[in-house]
Amino acid sequence: MAHPIPKPSDPAALDDQFMAFVEIVRLLRRQCPWDREQTHESISHLLIEESYETLDAIEQGDDVEFKKELGDLLLHVVMHSIIAEERGSFTLREVIEQVAAKLVRRHPHVFGDVEAHQPDQVMQNWERLKMQEGRDSILAGVPKHLPALLRAQRMQEKAAHVGFDWKSSDDVWNKVREEIDELQQATDSESFAAEFGDLLFALVNTARHAGVVAETVLQSTNDKFQRRFQYIEQQAYQRGEPIESFTLEQLDAWWNQAKRERL
Repeated sequence: MAHPIPKPSDPAALDDQFMAFVEIVRLLRRQCPWDREQTHESISHLLIEESYETLDAIEQGDDVEFKKELGDLLLHVVMHSIIAEERGSFTLREVIEQVAAKLVRRHPHVFGDVEAHQPDQVMQNWERLKMQEGRDSILAGVPKHLPALLRAQRMQEKAAHVGFDWKSSDDVWNKVREEIDELQQATDSESFAAEFGDLLFALVNTARHAGVVAETVLQSTNDKFQRRFQYIEQQAYQRGEPIESFTLEQLDAWWNQAKRERL
C-alpha cells in the first residue's frame, strides 16, 4: 500500500533549530575573515576528510564522535549550499527539495504501487529509475575519485544489480586463479601492472560475494600491521638500539610476539 508523502510538522521544534544553525553559517560567511574567503574548491578536501572521520566513528562504535562528525558533515552541506546561493546558482531549499523529491521518485514501492519485497528488487528499480532520469550508464554514478578498492566494489555491485555477475562462488574463485596464472606469466612491468590490477579486481569480487567490503577489511589489515610494527619499534627502543641494527629474525620474533598478544 502506498504511503502518503510526509509533510513538515511542529515548526517550533527541529525546523527552528535547523534555521538557527543556517543563520550561524550565514553570519560566519559575512563576519569571519576565514569563512568569508572560502570557495567550493578550497574546502572540498575537508568534506572528504570529514567523511572519513565519520566512517572512523562508525567503525569504532563511538556514538559521541559519530554525532559530532555528522554535525561536521551537515556544516559542509550548508556551507556549500550558501556559497552556491551567493553565486546565484541554487539555494539550500532547492537542495533539500531535490533530494526529497528524488527519494519519493526512487521509492515507488513505498510511495507508489510498485511491488518490491526484497532488497535486490529495490536496487534493480533504483538503477532503472536512474537510467530513466538521463544517465547514459549504470556506472556513471560511481565517482572516479573513490579509493580504488571501493570504486571496484561499487561498480561490481551496480553491474550485479542488472544481472552481470558470476553465478557461483566457484566461478569467482576460478577467475582469481586465472588472474594469478596470468600475473605469474607476465614478462614485463607493463603487463605485470595490468595483470596485477586484474587480480585485485577479481579479489574484490570474492569479497563482495562473501558480503565483505574490500576497502574496509584492507584498512583493518593496515591498522593491524601498524599496531604490530609499532610494537617492534617499541621493543627496539626499550633496548636502546635503532631498529635497523636488529636482524630480521629478531624483528620477526617480536612480530610473532605481537600476534600472540593479539595486537
